[in-house]
Amino acid sequence: MLREISHTLAAAVFPEALQKTWKFFTDGGFFMLLIAGCSFVALAVILYKLLTLTKGAVVPGRLAGDVEIIETHLAEDRLSSLESEFREGDSTLARLCEVAMNHADRPVVEAQEAVQASAREEVVRMHTGLSVLDVVITVAPLLGLLGTASGLVLIFGNTEDLTSGVNNAKIGSGIARALGTTIAGMVVAVPSVVAHSYFTRKIETMSARLEVLLGIVIMACHRGSDGTGRTGRGEGRPTSPSQLSQLPR
Repeated sequence: MLREISHTLAAAVFPEALQKTWKFFTDGGFFMLLIAGCSFVALAVILYKLLTLTKGAVVPGRLAGDVEIIETHLAEDRLSSLESEFREGDSTLARLCEVAMNHADRPVVEAQEAVQASAREEVVRMHTGLSVLDVVITVAPLLGLLGTASGLVLIFGNTEDLTSGVNNAKIGSGIARALGTTIAGMVVAVPSVVAHSYFTRKIETMSARLEVLLGIVIMACHRGSDGTGRTGRGEGRPTSPSQLSQLPR
């Protein structure tokens, strides 16, 4: 009985809700169409970042664990297997560690510069799409304001109706429709701001993790290059690993 009532109510309410939603968008005119386009672009970027900016694609847990015990791999002469993981891996950590391993016979400063150059490219890759969200965050509310302003101009363009008091109800409903574009612009911008902040924070966290792991790899490679516990070629111990978190975005 209760299920039948709920189905009846749903059948009565949903078509009406869909009609009101469709009318809301069609009343917005050209600017509402642009805002809808912005919403599709923002949704596509958010889905893309959710699929690509994952821990497995940037800092895989198993590979990060192997990097943390790289000294053990060196002591047990199992570094070749780890190097093959770096070459075959498709993650950001694997690519940067391979760069560090390829420069193990170079001075520490040169190895750091090579890793930092590659890290800059990886950080830019991780930020792919966020600039599009920046544009949507800025443009969507402005399109809403433009739609509202243009609607008000059309409504108040007929001064005769305003002075005579004729069609006041029509004018009020027209103002409400004009303000709909502002609402739509804000609805698109707010989730985009939240998503942008989330992805930015996630990139910062992953960059800090990569910074620590790459420091371990660089130190281990140059200790193992001469077997004396000193860094290679008489260069002093690196003062700090590549500062991924401070790289330009």
